[in-house]
Amino acid sequence: MLRPWIPLLLLAALAMPARAAELTADAVNSAELRKRGPVEEKIDPVAIRAQVLLDRAHVSPGEIDGRFGDNARKALDAFARAKGQPSGSKLTPELWDALRQDQAPAIVTYKITRNDVKEPFLKKLPKRMEDMKDLPRLGYTSPREALAEKFHMSESLLTALNPNSKFDKEGEEIAVANVLKPDETVPEITRLDIDKATETVQAFDKDGKPVAVFPATVGSDDKPTPVGSFKVDSIDANPNYRYNPDYKFKGVKARKPFTIKPGPNNPVGSYWIGLSIGNGYGIHGTAEPSKVGKTESHGCVRLTNWDATFLGQHLSKKAVVELR
Repeated sequence: MLRPWIPLLLLAALAMPARAAELTADAVNSAELRKRGPVEEKIDPVAIRAQVLLDRAHVSPGEIDGRFGDNARKALDAFARAKGQPSGSKLTPELWDALRQDQAPAIVTYKITRNDVKEPFLKKLPKRMEDMKDLPRLGYTSPREALAEKFHMSESLLTALNPNSKFDKEGEEIAVANVLKPDETVPEITRLDIDKATETVQAFDKDGKPVAVFPATVGSDDKPTPVGSFKVDSIDANPNYRYNPDYKFKGVKARKPFTIKPGPNNPVGSYWIGLSIGNGYGIHGTAEPSKVGKTESHGCVRLTNWDATFLGQHLSKKAVVELR
């Protein structure tokens, strides 16, 4: 005879939620589009694969996080238009087939190097600009942060793909997004079109052919980015950041100018592209890639560090910048 508590245990077991399947490189590389496309609410292997393929096509989805949000949809729309299709806000079978023309795996194995783990990492990134000015370098806070940025990924996705890694051992092999294309030839960028409404930056070569598209944060209601036609004033990798009290940024109480040393967690990230607008306006990277296109800026055009770096490395010093 069954004891009365046995059925109760069985019912309890049946009521327990099933464990999520482990996210693996194979699951991403073999992912195929279903009737219902990927969404923003949860990490999806299809979304990861699509984001990586968009990134490889230089139609940046911003941070690769496996969640098909606004930046991924912007990138897909730009990719669709480049392919002569009417709309890319939804991942259709036609767009999926076009993306998969790039047959490279979305996730590859990477061996952690000595340089990945030897940097003097910050114990904590100060929240206030005034507290940053005395630091010798605004570096990463951990090897995980550095590796996530190197491969254009969110830290949470990097961890999900490598649940047993602390990312601090030289020689360890980890799964990463396949976004690095070291032997690629990229044409010089001679024109930028920056759209404040869609918060995108489009880059073109001398013949007017598109080179890349990036999601961006473009100004705010408090400090709107000026509109018009401008020129590039300067292009600087690993810039210092110089704060002028005339900027009157919210939360900054300093009455005297100060300088913050270079580094990826510097307020303008790892690249600065000065514009002929004056008053410190420019295009730059950010220490918070997940917020690109989702929060306001102090008037500048903010990109992920890797998109700002790509742009800075291929931008003509005589480029024209159209802001609208």
